[in-house]
Amino acid sequence: MPVSPELLELLVCPETRQPVRPAPAELLERVNAEIREGRLRNRGGTLLREPLQEALVREDGRVLYPVDDGIPAMLIEESIEIG
Repeated sequence: MPVSPELLELLVCPETRQPVRPAPAELLERVNAEIREGRLRNRGGTLLREPLQEALVREDGRVLYPVDDGIPAMLIEESIEIG
């Protein structure tokens, strides 16, 4: 279940206030490869074990916010540095 367009219009990065947009498939594939290899932690330090089905990427392309069942985890410690 994707993030609703109405909600997406309201969401911004809690750290920088930059807008976020749905992460493209190629970015999700790259992130999921790192998760499978056991090399990716979120900014809170938790090792990620489950692949991401959906995520939102910050406008500058440096941070990813996971989405679970259409609900984005817009917390700094849940975000993933990618850039």
